[in-house]
Amino acid sequence: MTRKKILIVLLSVMFLTTGCTQTLKNKDGKVVTYEKTGQSITENILCKPTNKDVIDIYKENDVKIDKLPECDSFSVTDGGYEGLWTTIFVKPLAWLILTIGKYLKNYGFGLIIVSILIRVVAIPITKKTAMQSENMKKAQPEIDRIEKKYKNKPQDDQTVMMQKTQETLAVYKKYNINPMSGCLFSMLQIPLFFAFLEAVNRLPALFEETFLGLHLGTNPVVALTNGQYYYIILLLATIATTYFSFKLNATATSPDQEQQMKFMTRFMMVFIAIASFSLPAGIAIYWISSNLFTVAQNLLVKRKSKESK
Repeated sequence: MTRKKILIVLLSVMFLTTGCTQTLKNKDGKVVTYEKTGQSITENILCKPTNKDVIDIYKENDVKIDKLPECDSFSVTDGGYEGLWTTIFVKPLAWLILTIGKYLKNYGFGLIIVSILIRVVAIPITKKTAMQSENMKKAQPEIDRIEKKYKNKPQDDQTVMMQKTQETLAVYKKYNINPMSGCLFSMLQIPLFFAFLEAVNRLPALFEETFLGLHLGTNPVVALTNGQYYYIILLLATIATTYFSFKLNATATSPDQEQQMKFMTRFMMVFIAIASFSLPAGIAIYWISSNLFTVAQNLLVKRKSKESK
């Protein structure tokens, strides 16, 4: 079994042996929201809220929060065992955000620092992905020549296709390219994002605070409805940093793959642009910080690559 298959199996086991964020619903089965921020109230929070209105919402819906720890004193062992996913990812992330936020006296800074720490830990993988992109650009003229050489030859001839594959692999080896290496960080990034999302959603303290004038629990739709038009900056920053992050990471090994990547980039940009309207400011700040780190890292790799020529 390959490493990628093992990783997929491990992640699947984690997902299947754990619970996720549970949204609070009233007696009629409707999702309970905090009107001031538009935030959907989480039922299985990790620590006590301090906002009186939010506390009243929990009491009105018969949710017992008295035995929960204060957010300032939250520990990764609080609440007992909730499965591999929560134990390994969610609670440690939640504790780290709260600890750093408490030390810096602002949970917004805690979100940024933790997002950067995650990217720092992932540098060995992300740097390799960025280098692959630069190496692919160097190899592209030779790849194009191979594509042109076999363009008019029969595509159903196994001998011809094998020769094409061997020549292409020889170019990859020459420039130290592994076409599948970029998939590893994508596979890791997805569970990390959802773990971060769950950690934030289950921490009332984050949604009770502001950062640079932005209420961490408010999403742009609610903010714009209330005339807080400066939240547009958050939307634009989310979309712009995502675009540049995708663009700098793009690595195509063939014309067909290039078209597929362009399609996926457009699709993801539209998806994220729409989703960013409903993302709480806290999640948007994490996403922007992570993207900016990726952009800075890739630009540094590109600069070093040019200097080494």
